[in-house]
Amino acid sequence: MPPSINQSRVLQGRPNPLGATWTGLGVNFALFSAHATKVELCLFDNAGERELERIELPEYTNEVFHGFLPDARPGTVYAYRVHGPYAPKEGHRFNPNKLLLDPYALSHVGELNWDPALFGYTIGHADEDLSFDERDSAAFMPKCRVVDPAFTWGNDRRPRIPWERTLFYEAHVKGLTKLHPLLPEDMRGTYAGLGHPEVIRHIKSLGVTSVELLPIQFFLNDDYLLGKGLVNYWGYNSLGFFGPARRYARTPDFAFAEFKEMVARLHDAGLEVIMDVVYNHTAEGNERGATLSFKGIDNASYYRLLPDQKRYYINDTGTGNTVNLSHARVLQMVTDSLRYWVNEMHVDGFRFDLGTILAREPGGFDTQSAFLKACMQDPVLADVKLIAEPWDIGPGGYQVGNFAPGWAEWNDKYRDTVRGFWVGEEGSAADLGKRLSGSADLFDHNGRKPWASVNFLAAHDGFTLNDLVTYNEKHNEANGEDNNDGHSHNLSFNYGVEGPTDDEEINATRERQIRNMLGTLYLSQGTPMLLAGDEFGRTQQGNNNAYCQDNEISWLNWDWGEKGEHLAAFTRRLARLRNRFPILRRGRFLSGDFHEASGSKALSWWKPSGEEMEPADWEDPNTKCFARMLDGRAQESGIKVAAHDETILTILNAHHEAVEFILPDAPDGRAWVRLLDTNLADDDEEEEPAFKMGESYTVTGRSLLLFRLRTRPRRHEV
Repeated sequence: MPPSINQSRVLQGRPNPLGATWTGLGVNFALFSAHATKVELCLFDNAGERELERIELPEYTNEVFHGFLPDARPGTVYAYRVHGPYAPKEGHRFNPNKLLLDPYALSHVGELNWDPALFGYTIGHADEDLSFDERDSAAFMPKCRVVDPAFTWGNDRRPRIPWERTLFYEAHVKGLTKLHPLLPEDMRGTYAGLGHPEVIRHIKSLGVTSVELLPIQFFLNDDYLLGKGLVNYWGYNSLGFFGPARRYARTPDFAFAEFKEMVARLHDAGLEVIMDVVYNHTAEGNERGATLSFKGIDNASYYRLLPDQKRYYINDTGTGNTVNLSHARVLQMVTDSLRYWVNEMHVDGFRFDLGTILAREPGGFDTQSAFLKACMQDPVLADVKLIAEPWDIGPGGYQVGNFAPGWAEWNDKYRDTVRGFWVGEEGSAADLGKRLSGSADLFDHNGRKPWASVNFLAAHDGFTLNDLVTYNEKHNEANGEDNNDGHSHNLSFNYGVEGPTDDEEINATRERQIRNMLGTLYLSQGTPMLLAGDEFGRTQQGNNNAYCQDNEISWLNWDWGEKGEHLAAFTRRLARLRNRFPILRRGRFLSGDFHEASGSKALSWWKPSGEEMEPADWEDPNTKCFARMLDGRAQESGIKVAAHDETILTILNAHHEAVEFILPDAPDGRAWVRLLDTNLADDDEEEEPAFKMGESYTVTGRSLLLFRLRTRPRRHEV
């Protein structure tokens, strides 16, 4: 029997704000649906196990059903049942037998238990998704909880790190701390663990300014993964855009407060919090997916459907459905969510998964799309960091460099070029020169700056740096898909043995190559992003698609060993060098134009012969060793540079053999002082040996070097 229906306690309320809002006198419930005929508010016991009452929302204003419940309070557990036509061919999939989550829910109760009753159609029916299933799904659904968002932030302030000083650290809340030996057991793998002083100390030591977290908005485990004993570990399976994931809280019902405390602790240490957000699709899948929220509230509004076959979904995401940001109310939901995380949860920016999707209109990707314009004009969103993953699988989906001014973008061309160069790929030098210089060929337009290029070598999706130099092939057998998942083109090389080895020569080469790639990352113009654990040689055992591995494959092993200690020390050293030389993180693109006053160029390129490179040198497929000189004395476009800008020289040698490199002349130069040689990983940085201009330096095969120009006697140096 259904619970009793009591209309005596509900008032008309207001159509805004959407969601369940505690006013101090009661709770206002408001739910958008353009095509529903009736909405029932379902109230549950505190555990979300027993439905106590159904109350029809009494008013419908501007396509919003709403009502006010005077005796509801924070802690009230609720969900919805939405009535309307079940007409899949017309794009409608209403089914009041299916309990639905509020898209604006700030907190959730319980877990999803996969069952056939969750589907709006009858599984096994001759024409499945056109059938209508009458089973009640409430017993298998999580529920929503009303919360009072009040939180004592104290003196919390956003760090507001300038883009030119930003360095991202991509991390998973659980994976980063689950095995950390210095954390109390109950804090490992939680928001609290990430905010622990030991974790913060390590992150800060790497020069990191901004922690970029894999999805922490409410998401689900896929049924097919659970059937294999796996889970959706990464979290790219969102179902709620406001509530934090309960699984990362020490006390799940207090995830809301624990997330805020984590943010406050990171802010107190001067670290920004960047959220990886998934607004391009939801966990409801395609026409054969479950009815859990949006699909049952207003399928035709929330999702992009095939125009001439509305039974089916446009799948530009590769996950079954695509969120319809061309609809005003759906766009409102996304921007309301973003503002909520900034204003209420104090986050400092967002990385948008499959960001091209968000800028799509019916005609395709559009830099004047409603979403991009909404972000640009919004005073809250325009004031935080916005980073796009600038691709999807739809037509014209690859859009690196094409997002609107004000946005930064993940630059996979940087990743592939740097990997290719160090693995010895012929003809990669010219492209590497562009990537080292902030990818001006992609981003130098509309007033965009070098920081718009987010440079990375490894991310959650793909090999770690250690595995790039350890495996020729992916090893994803643990995923249960016969190693057919994940990318096969990784630009990796094992240097003679697949997997770990005791061969000292191979290990030395591998470790040097990791240092080469880290050195390239920290010394490039643009915004660096470091994958958590790459600083100490983290491995995923060759798995390049560990999205379902909530175990030691994905968790960071903090027992580094000697190799990890040396690599972490090297990474910290790179951080100090990047901080020491502002010219490495200039806020404008450097050019090769000659500056008469200083008698130099801000940017120049040099051959091993000590001569400047010519166009033919860039076109030579055998060019694998060259140098970049950044001259801090040269002015760009009349802009006076900082007085402490120095001239630095970076030499890169991807040959497997040593190269004799003539250190180039520089105006007013006395000598080149070596700061870094990846073949000398343990050399003391306090001892900076000097080399004469014109002197030959033996550059070890597969190595990177950094020099600064001494322009005055040593006794005057600081």
